[in-house]
Amino acid sequence: MFEGSMVALVTPFKDGKVDEAKLKALVEFHVKNGTSGIVPCGTTGESATLTMEEHERVIEIVIEAARKKVFVIAGTGSNNTIEAIRLTKHAEKAGADAALVLSPYYNKPTQRGLYFHYKAIAEETKIPLIPYNIQSRTAVNIEPETFGKLAQIKNIVGVKESSGNLEQMSRIKLLCGEKFDLISGDDILTLPILSIGGVGVISVVANIAPRDVADMVAAFRKGDTKKARELHYKLLPLTRSMFIETNPIPVKTAMGLLGMVEPELRLPLCHMSDDNLSKLVAALKDYGLTGKMKDF
Repeated sequence: MFEGSMVALVTPFKDGKVDEAKLKALVEFHVKNGTSGIVPCGTTGESATLTMEEHERVIEIVIEAARKKVFVIAGTGSNNTIEAIRLTKHAEKAGADAALVLSPYYNKPTQRGLYFHYKAIAEETKIPLIPYNIQSRTAVNIEPETFGKLAQIKNIVGVKESSGNLEQMSRIKLLCGEKFDLISGDDILTLPILSIGGVGVISVVANIAPRDVADMVAAFRKGDTKKARELHYKLLPLTRSMFIETNPIPVKTAMGLLGMVEPELRLPLCHMSDDNLSKLVAALKDYGLTGKMKDF
């Protein structure tokens, strides 16, 4: 249902506020560069530091700017089920094509609790839901057996998988079937995930290299594994540089260096160390990105 290169979009700030004009420009940039879908208000979009009003406004702007040329998967996760339902209902009303629902963080729910959390959201909405499994951020892994149960709920249609465990992802595909979308949540593992039945990636590095990420996924899905592998290895050093500090610090810093957005972050995220900044600049130069972002 949702496949290809989907960008985990940054939220641009200027003087402490959401830069709405730049947000619209970023969506247009991705429309022009082959991105299949836009994912606002995720981890990369600094959703944890957005107010409820800002969160809803960012989703509305992205949907409006996309103009149905690409699909929009709105981030609507929360560790509060009632709040997640509210955000998901808003995304549905605003016209999002799907909702990416982060697994509850800090609460450390049981597998039974996770099932009831997602079931409650699904029962209150009709929009397609994609749970986001990332234990490194949430403390609890959604087990394959839990996904087997969730896949039986009509509007739970896939998973953004960031466990880093290909064996687990293979079991999810086995239990949930071909119609359940397995989406990579880890740029470095996109190609291996495609090889076990994944349909695409929700990508951080696509913020600055959208065409190459889109071409890699498209090449694999067309059976051109040689081209997909070449692009995987081309992207690898750049991708690694996106995670030398906590995401989205490096990608937003890179976008600032390339003139795409102001490199403004909200505390508790802060600017990069000088040593890591030097590594990031070198990676951008080696990739040949410097000076190429004429749209900005």
